[in-house]
Amino acid sequence: MTKRAVFTDGALKPVGPYSQAVVSDSLVFISGQLGMNQEKMTLGETVEDQTLLALQSMERILSEAGGCMDDVIKTTVLLSDMNDFAAVNKVYSQFFNEPYPARAAFQVSKLPLNAMIEIEAVAKLKER
Repeated sequence: MTKRAVFTDGALKPVGPYSQAVVSDSLVFISGQLGMNQEKMTLGETVEDQTLLALQSMERILSEAGGCMDDVIKTTVLLSDMNDFAAVNKVYSQFFNEPYPARAAFQVSKLPLNAMIEIEAVAKLKER
C-alpha cells in the first residue's frame, strides 16, 4: 500500500495533525471541508455559501490529487441543522453528476468554528 498526503493552497490549511487529503493506491480520502472564504478567513454567511465554499475546496483538493468531482464515490455531510438539508442539496447538485456518489448526512451538535456544514469525501482516481 502506498500513501501520500495531498496539499493545495486552494483549500484551508490543516489546523491540526491531519492532511487535506491522503491518496492510498487509487483512493483519495478528503478531510472534512468547512465553508470558509480563504482570502478573508471567514465562514460563508449562509448555509448555501458555506456549502459552495466547502465543495469548491474539495474540488481543488481533488484536482491536486489528480482527480475531479466525478471521481467521488462517497460523501459525508455534517450539518448543524438538518432543516438546511434542502438548501444544501441545491448547491450540492451543482457539483455532482449521475451516477451520484453515495452519501450519508448527519445533524451534529457543533462543528469547528461554529460552521453550519462540513463535507468529507472518498474518491477513486481513474486508471492512467
